[in-house]
Amino acid sequence: MALRDLHRSLAVGAPVQLHVFAGDLEHGPMQLDEEFAGRRFSSWPEPLLLDVVTGAGFGIEATDYHEARDGVDVIDVRATRQPTLADTVRPGMRLLVCGLNPSVVSAEAGVPFFRAGNRFWPAALAAGLVTRDRDPVDALVRHGLGMTDLVKRATPRADGLSRDEYRAGLERLERLCAWLRPGAICFVGLAGWRAAADRRAEPGAQPRGVGGVPVYVMPSTSGVNARVPLDALTRHLLAAAALAAA
Repeated sequence: MALRDLHRSLAVGAPVQLHVFAGDLEHGPMQLDEEFAGRRFSSWPEPLLLDVVTGAGFGIEATDYHEARDGVDVIDVRATRQPTLADTVRPGMRLLVCGLNPSVVSAEAGVPFFRAGNRFWPAALAAGLVTRDRDPVDALVRHGLGMTDLVKRATPRADGLSRDEYRAGLERLERLCAWLRPGAICFVGLAGWRAAADRRAEPGAQPRGVGGVPVYVMPSTSGVNARVPLDALTRHLLAAAALAAA
C-alpha cells in the first residue's frame, strides 16, 4: 500500500529507486550498527519484491543485489511509474478480485472498473461486499476486498493482450496468492482465465486453484456484456464470497 501511494503521487514515466534489505524477515530485529539500534525491519526475497513492485504499477528497469555494511545484503530496484493501476492487497483478505487488465480510463482514474457502464461496483454494493462506490482502499481496509489484475498493462481493449502476458500474469498471481492467502480469488471475465488457465472454463468455482487458493470465475461486468443482468453479477459475487468463506 505504501508503493500504491507512491504510484499515485508520481507522474507517468517518473523514475523510482528502492533500496531494500534482502532476506525473509517481517518486522524483526537486525544486527546493524548503533544508528539503528532498537529498530525493527522487514527484509524481502528478491522474487517477491519484484512481484510487489510490478503489482504496484511500476516497470522494473534493473536490479542490483549487493552486500552492504554489517554483512546485510541489499536489493536496489530501479523502476518507472507505469500508466496502469496499482494493486490494493494485504494479508488476510476476505476475497481478492482480479480484473483482466486495466482500461486506460481506470488507469487514469486510479480506480478499477471505473469506466462508465461497468457494473462491478453496483454489483459489489448490492452484494454487500463494499459500502462505498469506487473506493478500492476502503474496500480493502474495511471489508477485506483486495483488487489486482491478471495483466498489469493498460489497454483501450483487452484484445491487444498476448497469451504470454496472460501466462506471466497468472504466474505472478500464483506467487501473490501463496504469499497473502486470500479466502478465494475471483476472476472478473472469462476471457482472461480461459486464455491463461483453462480454455473450456465456465462461470463458477473452478477445479484448480491459484497458489493454493480457490478460484471463482464470473462473467465480465463491462457494459459491453449487457446480456448478463446486474442481479446475475451480484449473485456471482455472492457465490465467490461464499467460496472464500467455505
